[in-house]
Amino acid sequence: MPSSSQLLYPAVGLLMVVAIIELSFVSATVGFLHGPASGTFPFTSDGATIDLKGEPKDLMTDQGHTSNAAAGTAFILIGLGGSIALFLRSRPNPSNFAIYFHHLWVLVNVLSFLLTFGALVYVFVVTNRYAGQTIDAAVTAGLDGEKYDEGTWTPQGWFSALLELDLVNPSDRSKISSIVHITQGWQYNLIPFFIIHLVETSIAIWDALQRRKTVSLVESSEKTAA
Repeated sequence: MPSSSQLLYPAVGLLMVVAIIELSFVSATVGFLHGPASGTFPFTSDGATIDLKGEPKDLMTDQGHTSNAAAGTAFILIGLGGSIALFLRSRPNPSNFAIYFHHLWVLVNVLSFLLTFGALVYVFVVTNRYAGQTIDAAVTAGLDGEKYDEGTWTPQGWFSALLELDLVNPSDRSKISSIVHITQGWQYNLIPFFIIHLVETSIAIWDALQRRKTVSLVESSEKTAA
């Protein structure tokens, strides 16, 4: 059976992969909001063409920031920081600094996992709460260039609702369809992210306990020999 250390390295690597995927999805969403969504998407309704702002007045983005924070923490502190902590801890006769740094990393692991769990719950609760809304074409006709101000929206819900409109430009539909998949990507990627982080954190704690047990046995043997 592989040792805890042998399992921990690939677990940390896999966590970094799923974290960078999450960061990429969220970054792509932010880029779209500051890019195409900062303009207008014309659509037709009752024979008239209406230019609708690419994002509504009340667009919730906190859940995206939370997912981004969870992924960034996992990648930088657990992934990169963990690589350093495990390297220092695995050296013969590790220094007190290496031991304390490793203990700190294990603690941060637990906190990072809790942040990931919180992000998972938060994103799904908020997204499901505001799912299934539709854009009222009659309201958009009187906006006069202002952002759509009816209701509260998530990126997933808003862009999905845009696809229900009779968009004038096929390229707009293609762009919006792509961003819908991306927003759903960072939502559902939180599930494997959570599972992998749970496994990785469990192995990290197990490995720390194993190392502590080994050190205690060595110290006990040295005292007996003395």
